Amino acid sequence: MTLTEIHGRLANTAMLYFGLIALWGFWRFFRKQGVDSNYWGALVIAEVLLVGQVLLGTYLWFSGLRPERGFMHILYGIVSLSMIPGAFIYTKGEDDRPEVLVYGTATIIAVGLLFRAVYTGLGG
Repeated sequence: MTLTEIHGRLANTAMLYFGLIALWGFWRFFRKQGVDSNYWGALVIAEVLLVGQVLLGTYLWFSGLRPERGFMHILYGIVSLSMIPGAFIYTKGEDDRPEVLVYGTATIIAVGLLFRAVYTGLGG
């Protein structure tokens, strides 16, 4: 398996994982729960997954394996990487019920951004 294939499969993994934690966040909101340690851990894992994806993509970029529309691909990657930290800054680190809705919304938006990053990376 090549590094490009690993990069693509990590992107699919990130989309699925972000989708799951978005649904989990909405589920917690509708059950009138806030952000607990399990959800914090899932958010940290999601961010680490994206950091690894960005590092691998950066390596591929400098190796000369650039997507056809590289600027948009990179822009989608950077914005999706900043969604969870942006939500954390917006909520000021609070962990009550309204904040879990912010994280759920941020992660579902990240799913769309990751989908666009994959589609753009494929030349679409």
